[in-house]
Amino acid sequence: MFEDKNPQRTPLNQLGEFGLIEKIKSQFTLQHPSSKVGIGDDAAVIRHEHETVISTDLLVEGVHFDLSYVPLKHLGYKAVVVNLSDLYAMNAVPTQITVGLAVSNRFPLEAIDELYAGIALACKRYKVDLVGGDTTSSKTGLLLSVTAVGTANEKQLTYRSGAQENDLIVVSGDLGGAYMGLQILEREKAVYQVNPNNQPDLSEYAYAVERQLKPEARKDVVDLLQSWEIVPTAMIDISDGLSSELLHLCKASKLGCKIYENKLPVDPEVLRICKEMSINNTTAALNGGEDYELLFTVDQKHYETIKDHPLLSIIGHMTAKDSGEYLITGLDQQIALTAQGWTAESAED
Repeated sequence: MFEDKNPQRTPLNQLGEFGLIEKIKSQFTLQHPSSKVGIGDDAAVIRHEHETVISTDLLVEGVHFDLSYVPLKHLGYKAVVVNLSDLYAMNAVPTQITVGLAVSNRFPLEAIDELYAGIALACKRYKVDLVGGDTTSSKTGLLLSVTAVGTANEKQLTYRSGAQENDLIVVSGDLGGAYMGLQILEREKAVYQVNPNNQPDLSEYAYAVERQLKPEARKDVVDLLQSWEIVPTAMIDISDGLSSELLHLCKASKLGCKIYENKLPVDPEVLRICKEMSINNTTAALNGGEDYELLFTVDQKHYETIKDHPLLSIIGHMTAKDSGEYLITGLDQQIALTAQGWTAESAED
């Protein structure tokens, strides 16, 4: 971290655009029957029998990631995962991706190889095909755009707008880890800038740092719900913070909500880091973002099925619209939820 450990630097113009595309193509093979034509023609050809679900995310150097501590392989992996997470949040099955890449001449071929190694690893892990994209030059830094394509039976599709009053509010995994991992990385970067000879030891922060650098999409949770034959009434992934995402569900479903502070799942390591850095762990859980957990609502009849499962936490319930959106603290105080998670606008301030 924080230093270039690969001394070999092959300029991209040594291959040219077509040479680079061929090199990228050689790293990927098609896995899905629905992938009819992949890289190598004017456009990809996909054949789906059910509804087609599409999501696109744009990652910009200096806005969404800092290459002083984000390894390119991790960046490639994460770029795919964050898109797949959006499809899982629709209760869909991802099948293909396309990747658009803009790079400046400071990136050698070896760097692009690392980036696509991460993309290939994510494709293999989540069984999706890279079927196309584009490469071009950039005058500033690195820009990465991934589009994910998937499929879903119409009856299985889950939107943000389907929650009903008294539905249980459920979250997968734990919250705040990615945010606290980012705080650790930023702190160590500042130390490194003062003393470049001081390489950081992140071993005691491994979980939180991995949550930031290499998140996972919750395919396992979607599979679990399907095994129970539970279709959430509404669902969203947590990219911009629990509070922001919950307010999106409330707005789309025209409802209010109550969640409980003592029900928010936070990993013990994250609690320790919050204490070390004097950050309130509830604030981290509510507003941190980038956890890519699933937030969803289900009918109360599913309470017994869900309540004790280690992957899931019931954190509250939906209420009438005029009841408002509130966090109930450990002292039984009501605090209005506000959207304080990450936004593109705040990143530019």
